[in-house]
Amino acid sequence: MSDFSYEIKRHIGTIAESPNGWTKEINVISWNGRQPKIDIRDWSPGHEKASKGVTMTDEEAAVMFNILREEFER
Repeated sequence: MSDFSYEIKRHIGTIAESPNGWTKEINVISWNGRQPKIDIRDWSPGHEKASKGVTMTDEEAAVMFNILREEFER
C-alpha cells in the first residue's frame, strides 16, 4: 500500500458521531500536498484513521449545495 499524506486545512463541521467515537466530518483537506478540496468522510478520534470519502472542488460543492437546497425546500 502506498503512503499518502494529508493536512486538514480547515474544519467546516461535524455531521454525526458514532458510538465508537468516529465522526463524519466536512473539512478542507490537502491530500499529498495537492490543492485543498472539500472532503466528507468518517474520522477516528484524533484523526489517525479515515474511511473512504468524497472530495470535491469548491465548484462541485456549490452544485451539491444547490441540489440539496432544492431537495429540502420542498
